[in-house]
Amino acid sequence: MKLESLLEYLDGYLGVTGHPDYPNALNGLQVAGSGEVTRVCTAVDASEQAIEEAARSGANLLMVHHGLFWDGLRPITGRRHRKLDRLFRSAMGLYSVHLPLDSHREIGNCILLARALGLTPLGRLGAYQGTELGWWGETTLDRDAFVARARSVLGGPVQVLAHGPAQIERVGVITGSGGSFIEQAARLGLDTLVTGEGAHHVAIDAAELGLNVVYGGHYATETFGIRALGEHLAQRFGLEQQFLELPTGT
Repeated sequence: MKLESLLEYLDGYLGVTGHPDYPNALNGLQVAGSGEVTRVCTAVDASEQAIEEAARSGANLLMVHHGLFWDGLRPITGRRHRKLDRLFRSAMGLYSVHLPLDSHREIGNCILLARALGLTPLGRLGAYQGTELGWWGETTLDRDAFVARARSVLGGPVQVLAHGPAQIERVGVITGSGGSFIEQAARLGLDTLVTGEGAHHVAIDAAELGLNVVYGGHYATETFGIRALGEHLAQRFGLEQQFLELPTGT
């Protein structure tokens, strides 16, 4: 498949153009590669390890949630040089999609995690510059059972701030660093917030607002969308695809 055609489809399907994001996210194609794409790899982060593994696998395009330029304008030396050099030598492109993937209604991190947790999405939670990101839904599980399900879905331990009711009913899901939306969750009448991580003060907010908070880890909560994107492209265009599981421990 022609890279140009794939990029046109990706930008449109993901709603990249016009979607607000942090200045250094730089959604879309970050590094040009081969003009033909037959194999794609997906990963949460544009780490040196992800680039190396994708190149070794023969991928023409690496798609990530967190791109190359989060730390801003920096000299291309050391690890930054090594990443770009490996991309250039392998003629592999790199495509990044951050908040457009968190918020996507079909393959977004937030919607997929909510559904994996057994929630039926009923409304939105959290926004960035007016664009909605997360979701909330209802459940009949008690807190212990819900936390057990979260551990299973996320494939590892979770941290629980048990300041809300033991019988939970209304749960908000916003992946990554979503702890800052706890006050909005309370205003919506939710009793539980599921996210990746939060600042120190979120623990105090949870206690004072009477909410449960389930921290699943930034990485673990953001594998869903990028993995689904690779699967989507394989089904639609017949491309070979592989998700690179490279946990960060956070």
